[in-house]
This record gives sequence, structure tokens and C-alpha cells, in this order.
Amino acid sequence: MKGSVDLKIRDRFTTIQLPLWASFLIAVLLSGAITLLALWCQPNALRTIVAGFTAQPLLIVLNALPIGLLLLVFAFLFRNVFWGAALTNFAVCALSIANRIKLEVRDEPVFPRDFALLKEVGSAVGTYDIRFPWSVIAVVAVFSLVLLAAGFFLRSRPFPIARLRGWAGRLLGAAASFGVLTVLILTVYASNDLYDSFRVSNAYYIPSVFNELGFPYCFCHQFTTYPIDRPDGFDRAEAESWETGDVSGLGEDVHVIMVMDEAFSDITDDPAFAYTAADDPLPNLHALQADSHAITGHVVVPGFAGGTANTEFDVLTEMQTNAISATTTSSFRVVNRDLDSLFRVFGQDGYHTSFFHPGDDWFYNRENVYRWLGAEETVFADQMHDIEYKGRWVTDDYMAGLIEEAFADAVASGETLFHYTTAIQNHMSYTADKYGAGYAYPDVPLNVEVSEAVETLLKVYVEGARDADAMLGRLVTYFSATQEPVLLVFWGDHLPYLGDDQLAYAELGMEIAIDEDDRMDPLSSYETPYVIWANDAAAQVLDWENTVASLELPENGMLSASFLGATVLELTGRTGESPWFDFLNQLRRELPVVQKRTYMLPDGTFTKEISQEQSALVQKWRQWSYYKLRYKDVG
Repeated sequence: MKGSVDLKIRDRFTTIQLPLWASFLIAVLLSGAITLLALWCQPNALRTIVAGFTAQPLLIVLNALPIGLLLLVFAFLFRNVFWGAALTNFAVCALSIANRIKLEVRDEPVFPRDFALLKEVGSAVGTYDIRFPWSVIAVVAVFSLVLLAAGFFLRSRPFPIARLRGWAGRLLGAAASFGVLTVLILTVYASNDLYDSFRVSNAYYIPSVFNELGFPYCFCHQFTTYPIDRPDGFDRAEAESWETGDVSGLGEDVHVIMVMDEAFSDITDDPAFAYTAADDPLPNLHALQADSHAITGHVVVPGFAGGTANTEFDVLTEMQTNAISATTTSSFRVVNRDLDSLFRVFGQDGYHTSFFHPGDDWFYNRENVYRWLGAEETVFADQMHDIEYKGRWVTDDYMAGLIEEAFADAVASGETLFHYTTAIQNHMSYTADKYGAGYAYPDVPLNVEVSEAVETLLKVYVEGARDADAMLGRLVTYFSATQEPVLLVFWGDHLPYLGDDQLAYAELGMEIAIDEDDRMDPLSSYETPYVIWANDAAAQVLDWENTVASLELPENGMLSASFLGATVLELTGRTGESPWFDFLNQLRRELPVVQKRTYMLPDGTFTKEISQEQSALVQKWRQWSYYKLRYKDVG
């Protein structure tokens, strides 16, 4: 009965059957129109985007092509190009509007992985003050309805091959179109070389890149970027069973101050340098290496000469950037949900938790990531007052002052402080003009001959290392004078970039410049110094000597960066609070360093072969990390 009614309604309208070539031509034109509408939905002015596309015309094709193929998928299914365009317009523009809202609310674009977070979207709507662009939504809705109505009057003629006129033909055409789209996403759109070849105003600011290159193209590119590989043998139920036994309040109430300093290293201790005690650029580091209240050594960080945020991720979460995926290079780009971290452990113990970074909050998406990591307070450059610069970089000394103020405020408020600062004064490039024209750099005494270019690199870099060491000394002096118990953790995020092809390292004769398999220390490219120091009050509260001995650290003091945070928790008496961090301390005792397929045993020897039991622990680590990144609901 219902079918006869539909036929009677359709009989009232005059319909035009379009030939196949006309249907395809209309599909192309509508794809262009939908692309323009999707771009118009973005925060940027459409004319600005079009001007950029005119200068780089390939972007026109890359933005329109996936929309055209998606339109064909639906057009084949409905056997109506207008109905296919209506559904495509609704889907694509809805994503584009969602991208606009997310950019305005969180300064982060919509990524394909967001489809897995629909549950979180509901809570986000109630959390943020969202201003829906109703006029834009209305235009998209009206255009979709117009296309839907047009489909009643303009239809495609039956396919000339009789066998393909039914559902078999529809499904075949849709599958072929979807198959082409999938292949393009996995090849052309996956190409980082192509993506990086387009000119943008700021390649590190992802929202700006999305605006300038076009949302459709960037969205398709993100399908294959920053994946999370599923570890072999992963079982969600088994991993969930490991997440039991969290408690709080077991640790000692000592203030914990963690400072990660840009490119802080002790390369000047290499025999190629001729420093004496009189001109030592790292006197405070060296003094602490002999301090009875200090643990010193080297952390093995994820990357060489870059990847600051990756080291932050490894230290704070105890997961490893290098184990997330065979292709992932930016751990913060895979974080899109609440995660366990040091912030959460200390926060649950009643600490005030804070993070300071003298840069932009959008860089590496830190504004969102640190919220997901559970930091109670975040402070970036735009919130800092009376900033002091050396050249164009905020000084380490200024950041030391901010840390002291944060500590004083916490004490005055009766709070215990867990604080993490990422300082960046000694960021590359190490050119002569880094600190301003005419800046006088002290000479770097050497036992080897180097080129003028390397001499400049070393002078500029060592000046920053000297300032970082002075920051360390200032903080030790400050916290030595307080009766509050304070634990200070200070380390470098990675070694400095000193020229292409490890130029300076090669001229200095350091093994960092040779192949890892030919080195005495295969991980020398990833080692930066660290200090864990307790003032007198903290040493007494923590029973320092006995507690340090119980940590069972390797004699050389070397640790993976992803074990540093767990070590701090155990040192402050928090064994038993988190099964995750307790497991990491267990693994640390078996394998103090895990770096891809290279391991360091407790006796300091390096190996690529480990026991079956040790391998099982590493595999559990990978599986547990995957569960946390993909599934765990952090309350």
C-alpha cells in the first residue's frame, strides 16, 4: 500500500532523466560546490583560502577529489547524483563545522581518530561554552535540502548494461568509488613529502595548517598519521585486569619540582674539551654529582637533537614514544583522552599540580595534552608577566624565578606542590646572532682543531648550557634555605643539534657521530644528565640513604626517561599507590634502559638479546600502554 502511495506522489512531478555524461558532469560541479561550502565553514575567510589555493593549485584537486569520490559512492547507491550530493554535503560540512567549533573551543582540529571519542564529545558539550555557528549550519542545511529536492526532478538514466541496473550495479559502482578513495588516502594523502611541500605560515601550528591547506585535504592526510600500533598478543580484558589496586595517601608529603631543560647536556665533559675547574661551564651539575643528597646519572631520551614533547610524554606517563608505533614521531599527537600520569598520582594525594612552559600553548598541543594528563594549572608565555628574554628566548633564570614564586605561593596556601617546568632558552639554532648582534661569547677551550662553523656552534650552545647550569644552582640554593622538604629533579630533554650530519660531534671526535653498532656506548646519542636532589628537610623525611639504596639503581645511574617518573614516586614512598608505576619500577630493576631493541642490564652492559622473562615484561609494558592510550577510562 505504501509503495503505491509513493508512486502516486512521484507521478505528480515531471522528472528529467539525465544521460550518464551529464550525471558525471553534475557530480564534478557539485563536488566543487560542496568543497567551497566546506571551506567556507572554516574560521578563515574563504577569499584567503582561495588565494592560497590559487598560488598552489594542486590543493584544489586534493581538497575536491575525496569529496567527489564520496559523492559517487552515494550517487551509485541511490542511483541519483543529487541525493548522493545531499548526503555528501551534509556529512562533509558537518565535519567541517565540527572542526570549526573544535578549533574555537580547544584550538585543535578534528582528526579521524575523534570518531572513537564520541562518548567524550557528549561531556565536552556540557563542559565548554560552545557558540554554534547557526547561520553556517542553516546554509548547509538549506543546500542539502535543495539538493534532496532536486533529486526528485532530475534523475539519471538507467545504466546501459542491463545486468548492472539493479543492486549489483549500485554496489559495484559504490565499492569501486570507495576503493579508489581508500587507495588515494593510503598513498597520495598519506605522503608526508607531499604534505610538507606546501607553503604554510607556521608548519608547527596544526590549526593554521588545516586552515591554509584546506580541511578536506588535511583530514584525509591525518588518516595515516600518528597511528597507535596494536601490540602482539594484546587482550583488552587482560589489560583491564591489571588496572586494580589504586590507592592514595601512602607517600611522604615532600614538594616535588621537576625541571626539564632544553638541550641540557654534559658534552663539555668529553676529552675534546679543555675546561678546567676555573672555567667549568657546569659547576653546579658537577658539585651535585658529589653531593650525598643527590642521585645523578643519565636518562636515555626518545630522540636525538629534537623531540622535547616526546621526552615530556615518556617521563610523565612512563609510556614510550618509540613504542607507540613504527611510524609515530610525536607522542603528543596521539594523546586525545585522559591518561594516567605523575600529575594524577600527586594530585590524588592532595598536591597542587602545575606545568610551566615559556612558549605558545598550541605548540605540540600542550594546552590540551596537559589537561588530559591531569595538570591542575598550566601557565604558558602569554600568561607570564615581565618576561625576561635573552635574544628571542625566555631565560632559564626567569623560569627559575617563576618556580620559586609558585613554591612560595603553595607554601603560603598550605599546599604541597608537584610542579613540572619545560625551559627552552637553549633551543637551537646555535648561530652567532642567537642572543643578539654583537653578543660576546666566551671562547670554548678545545684539545682538537675544529672548523670556524663548529667553533661558533659550540660557543653559542655552551653559553646556553652555562645558563641552564646556573638555573640548577639557583634552585638548589633557594630550596636549601627552606625548612620545607623539597625534591628537585633536573635533566635535559635531548642532546643539542650541532650541524647537519652531526658536524660538531664528528669534528670533536665523539662517538655520537659514528654508527651505533660501532660505538662503545650504542645509546650515546640519547643520553642527557639528570639530578635528583633532596634538601636537608626532604632527606630526613625520606630516610634518604636507605631509600636510595632500596631503589637498586644501576651503578652508572643510567635510566630510560620513561623510568624517571616511577623512580621519583618510589623515592617519595608511593609504592603501592599505582599498579602501573609499581610495574614500571619492577621492570626498571630488570632492564634499567629499554630503547627500541637495545637494552641495558643492571650491571651496565648493553645487549640486544634479553631473557624470555624480561621479554614478557617488556611485552606487558607495550600492551598495558596500548590499553591506556586507547581504552582506559580515567576517573
